[in-house]
Amino acid sequence: MNDVLYSVDDAVATIVLNRPEAMNALTVRAKTALLEALSSAQAPSVRAVLLTGSGRAFCAGQDLTEHAANLEAGRGLDGTVRAHYNPIVRTIIEMDKPVVAAVNGVAAGAGASLAFACDLRIASERARFATAFSGIALAPDSGASWTLQRLVGTARAAELLLLGEPFGADRALDLGIVSRVVPAGDLDAEARALAVRLAQGPTSAYAATKRALRFAATSSPAEALELEADLQDACVRTKDHLNATRAFLAKERPVFEGH
Repeated sequence: MNDVLYSVDDAVATIVLNRPEAMNALTVRAKTALLEALSSAQAPSVRAVLLTGSGRAFCAGQDLTEHAANLEAGRGLDGTVRAHYNPIVRTIIEMDKPVVAAVNGVAAGAGASLAFACDLRIASERARFATAFSGIALAPDSGASWTLQRLVGTARAAELLLLGEPFGADRALDLGIVSRVVPAGDLDAEARALAVRLAQGPTSAYAATKRALRFAATSSPAEALELEADLQDACVRTKDHLNATRAFLAKERPVFEGH
């Protein structure tokens, strides 16, 4: 069985974590396959990415059986944070197209971090989140220290990371971690509809928006304004902007080609 499934349809790359018997926990093989899938999704023909899990979990995080074997052998983390998790999360965050997480069940530890790294998150009513790191005496990884406080604020992020208490989809919605909670049977269709909508949108403008948000999070107002000006200069030269402006004046619906 492939640990990660990858397919492209309607310019949407769908990536499915596929170890349902282990709640999609991440082994070295699974992490390698996930990074390969995300790298494939960088292709220009892909205009949006949908990330989800098979079975009853989104992703339970690190496979602790494999991790325990490394500990017993004296290998510690065996380099997996820098070799696997960091490149995966950076690829999601820095990808020049929107990434949607469809959180179908448990998202714990690094699995929760993967969801936090995506641009948009839709949750099944059965979804359950847990940062989990402190429960096994670890610091957060996979970008949780960076992404979570930007989603919920510093105080809430400290609470969620320090206490590590699980919480359900409704609280995730209240906290702003997810944008929508839907019945379990509707999740696939709702998440795909959102991904297709994004894939039909102005891809270059989405890439510029993601870049602007990342930069503004750690820059001064003056610096953010200057980058916005640079990004607008780039966007105004795109075919999508020209066609959309013409469509607006003609009172027509714009058709975006992604460039």
